[in-house]
Amino acid sequence: MMAQTATQPRILCTGIIVLDEVFRVETLPLPDTKVEAKDFFIVNGGCAANAAVAVARLGGRAKLAGPLGGPAGKDNNGDRVLAALAREHVDTSDCQRVDGLATALSAIFIDAHGDRTIVTYRDQRIATVTPRDPRAVVEAADLVLADNRYPPFVRPICEAARQRGLRVVLDADKPTTEDDPLFTAATHVVFSSECLVATTGCSDLAEGLRKMAGHTQAFLAVSNGPNDILFLEGRALRGVPVFSVQAVDTLGAGDSLHGGFALALAEGRTEPDALRFGAAVAGIKCSRLGGSAGTPTRAEVDAFVAEQRVPAP
Repeated sequence: MMAQTATQPRILCTGIIVLDEVFRVETLPLPDTKVEAKDFFIVNGGCAANAAVAVARLGGRAKLAGPLGGPAGKDNNGDRVLAALAREHVDTSDCQRVDGLATALSAIFIDAHGDRTIVTYRDQRIATVTPRDPRAVVEAADLVLADNRYPPFVRPICEAARQRGLRVVLDADKPTTEDDPLFTAATHVVFSSECLVATTGCSDLAEGLRKMAGHTQAFLAVSNGPNDILFLEGRALRGVPVFSVQAVDTLGAGDSLHGGFALALAEGRTEPDALRFGAAVAGIKCSRLGGSAGTPTRAEVDAFVAEQRVPAP
């Protein structure tokens, strides 16, 4: 892991935090069948938590803000999550534990091709938690990266960040509405293809991006698995080539992309270059089993990019 210094960007990640129980299977289970797992592991998950791990491993100073079950000593899943994040050098001082609730839990099946099926349980009351002091949360941040899984928690933080003049990157992972206020609270929105299609009703990703451009002034992009990342430059559609890898585990790949993109932006890279850096982070992660535990270090990403012949954006 790259050593962190006081001059490196401070990235605040905010949103969902989950404990993942992962089963590796030959093929994904069909209805009313039983399958035997080839491997099993438990790892931290959730868009914001995975992105924070990526930022820390890439050398940024990562802070995480999100709701968890509690209290300490009563909610074992939350205790395990926070202990693991501490080992990754992620600052969790702005994570809020809610007494009497349980930290979100996912059961995840990964097949031989790296594709996955995810079943998540979360107490719906956690999704209604709001931050105690949004201004204090963003006070020391250089950039905010939010997912859209817990809008009541992340929206006040995004708005407080914008009031400070900070850039806000939104991981648009959960299908929503075109007029979702988070789209106007962000300066950059990077969709998953599934979210963009479901939100806009457009099966054509370029059309979906252009439709969203009518609702926000933010920079807009969409990731699409092994295909090029697309983004808008004005009304023109541009592409960022991704890296060809042998995928064994795609769990957390999108979160790694967002973490790499946000850190690269904070370091001063242009949006296309930041997307390419994020694509490299995600590519390496896909080639490794372990969910967020497979997130690469900065040295590994730099070496990987140097070896590739993928054209720059």
